[in-house]
Amino acid sequence: MSLVQTFYDATQKLIALLEDTGLDRDSKISQVEYLLENRQQAMAGMAPPYSDAEKDLGARLISLNAKVTELMTREKLFIQKDIKDLSVKKESTGKYANPYQSIATDGMFYDKRK
Repeated sequence: MSLVQTFYDATQKLIALLEDTGLDRDSKISQVEYLLENRQQAMAGMAPPYSDAEKDLGARLISLNAKVTELMTREKLFIQKDIKDLSVKKESTGKYANPYQSIATDGMFYDKRK
């Protein structure tokens, strides 16, 4: 099997994995890293001249890579949202446990006279 076909197959598997919403996030991330590593190795070994079939696969890969980029960006946004939600929850939990901790004393009037 040619390296272009290997790259194409890894890209197809990556798209299917990223579109599957039923998987656990940790296992999905480890599988994505594995597939990206396979794609990287296949891409590093590619060298011209290419056959007509490999050129056709390359043309299809351009649109597939755009889809991979879109799906990876979507996953990144989901992770960023979860991190932000977690930090907001942590902050609100801390305020509930000690509500007077974050009160600033700047601008407080202090009278020295007795």
